[in-house]
Amino acid sequence: MDNDYKKLVDLIKNIALSTVANAVPVEVVIGEVVGVNPLVIELESKLQIPADNIILTKNTCDWSVDMTVDHHTENAAGGGGMAEYASHNHGYKGRKTYYVHNSLVVGDKVILLQESGGQRYIALDRWYNPDRGCSD
Repeated sequence: MDNDYKKLVDLIKNIALSTVANAVPVEVVIGEVVGVNPLVIELESKLQIPADNIILTKNTCDWSVDMTVDHHTENAAGGGGMAEYASHNHGYKGRKTYYVHNSLVVGDKVILLQESGGQRYIALDRWYNPDRGCSD
């Protein structure tokens, strides 16, 4: 049993060492969205990164999510004062799909991870665009 434990520990150590030895270092850079459709992000060095070289995360793209809800709508009335349109609410329950509008727009400043020596960038998040609720 002790021998199996030692083998497992050695295996984990070897995997960890191999992972570190083969890891591609990254650099954090800041860019600004200068085009959408196709997406183009310009770095501070004025180098423009095309969409083919950008990997988006949920923080930088539109996406949908299923959520379970159980609540009531707010009271609302309508219909010119007729009784059948008096103020009322409705239950809203079950599994619903919501669409999150989170895509990058022109003017967004973006935090990017750049593979060392590579041309690929991961757009982690936006950090500045006063028109979108982001500020210094």
